[in-house]
Amino acid sequence: MLLHLSISQFTLVEQLELEFGPGTSALTGETGAGKSITLDALGLALGGRGSAELVRPGASRTDISATFDIADHPSAEHWLVSREMDAGQEVILRRTIGADGRSRAYINGQPVPLLQLRAFAQQLIDIHSQHEHQSLLNKETHCRLLDEFAQAQTLATEVRSRFKTWQEQYRHYRALADSAEETEARRHLLQYQLQELTRLDLSTGEIEALEREQRQLSKAGDLLNGGYQLAALLSGGEGDIAEQLHRALQLLSTLPDQAPALLEVSQMLDSARIQVDEAADTLSRHIDRFEVDPERLAEVEARLSAIYQTARKHRIQPQELPALEQQLQAELDDINAADTLERRAAECEELECQFRKAAGKLSQLRSKAAQQLAEAVNRQLAALAMPHVRMELALHPLAKPNGRGLEDVEMLITTNPGQPPRALGKIASGGELSRVSLAIQVVTARTSRTPTLVFDEVDVGIGGATGDVVGRLLRQLGEVHSGRNGQVICVTHLAQVAARAHRHYLVEKHSDGDSAFIALRELSGDNRREEIARMLGGEATAQSLAHAEEMLSRAV
Repeated sequence: MLLHLSISQFTLVEQLELEFGPGTSALTGETGAGKSITLDALGLALGGRGSAELVRPGASRTDISATFDIADHPSAEHWLVSREMDAGQEVILRRTIGADGRSRAYINGQPVPLLQLRAFAQQLIDIHSQHEHQSLLNKETHCRLLDEFAQAQTLATEVRSRFKTWQEQYRHYRALADSAEETEARRHLLQYQLQELTRLDLSTGEIEALEREQRQLSKAGDLLNGGYQLAALLSGGEGDIAEQLHRALQLLSTLPDQAPALLEVSQMLDSARIQVDEAADTLSRHIDRFEVDPERLAEVEARLSAIYQTARKHRIQPQELPALEQQLQAELDDINAADTLERRAAECEELECQFRKAAGKLSQLRSKAAQQLAEAVNRQLAALAMPHVRMELALHPLAKPNGRGLEDVEMLITTNPGQPPRALGKIASGGELSRVSLAIQVVTARTSRTPTLVFDEVDVGIGGATGDVVGRLLRQLGEVHSGRNGQVICVTHLAQVAARAHRHYLVEKHSDGDSAFIALRELSGDNRREEIARMLGGEATAQSLAHAEEMLSRAV
């Protein structure tokens, strides 16, 4: 439900703040006062087309905000949550247009593309007039209204879901069929690569061990020669380290009156002699066990060469070969486990069968409800002084089904007897289209999901008793919607319509001598009675005031 409309620097409006409530609200005023400007501003906030010409002369930009209550509108809340926007009880739609023509759109203060603003606004409000927001010209609206009237929304949702599932599976099937040759070629390549890696049989840590062994074996000769030289230096004969230490100890033992320091030196030399003997023994044992093995070196180098070559082929490091083998095996398992074309084709056929079964049920409900809806609307059209206008709902079978089912739903009208029915937008005038919209909305009000309905000049070309019917219908429609936290807003020139409204706003144009501007105020009591009287006769006479009072008393 629309709660508040703020208009700033829009055409003739300098600043305007409007509060709306449930029920039916009427906007009236003298011809040329700018009654429709308010709705034009609202349409701009809902994503309508804008231009720099809409900015009030001398202002830098137009700024319009519309605040809606969505507490009873779960689909709108879900729309916001799915796009990670704030979704409280209220939502603010805002639109700005600069003097340079640049436009910006916001939802709850968050910048959004204009198309996104427009898509969200369509859930909140439906404007029935001659301009671009007329949803009745959209065949999707015809289908939605018929499904709601037939109480087939749940089935329609199921049909959309089944169609989506069927089409997704069909796309997978086609992709699998188109890539069958590529898949088979990939399977053969994976099998060959895995066989190569299996034959390589690389174990964890093997590369590091082989590289260490290769370094040892390649330097075996140098290590053995160095070991012999070191052994000779330690205890290899005359003049070796062991002999020199032995002679030093003998010399120390011959010295008279040994001082404590010399005793310490003797101990250190004796310890060194023992260490050298142990080192010589350890080195000797190592040399005895050490072997120069050219054949083993060749084996190790051949193994490493095979590993390095395989890694280069796959353009990875040798240590990554085990992980690559697991990856290739997983891909091959996926290909082997993939559904065959025959299985996918069978699944698609089953899903199509399920869709067509549900869509067939929906078609039956639509066919039955179409005639009932058309008859109810035609009765309302007769009451609206349009006895020769007939509406019918055509169900056109589709060559290819879509998410809405097996047929297109289109509302057609004929304005004169004997003429063939044609599309609404091609045959109905603005006033006719508004009254057709009113008739349809009255009939479908109890099933419509749009909380706010706006009618602009629905009473063009009518008056008298028919005007009273229009006023009664609009009030009835507002009462139906107000019970669901909704509302009806209408621009009218008929006293019969304004008197039936729950709220009454007067639009006035003023001038300060330099420029013109528009003001709007809510009427009540004597002010409202005087405006009704003016609409009846142009002047507030005793007779017109009495007539206005009578009309207001009948409207309650």
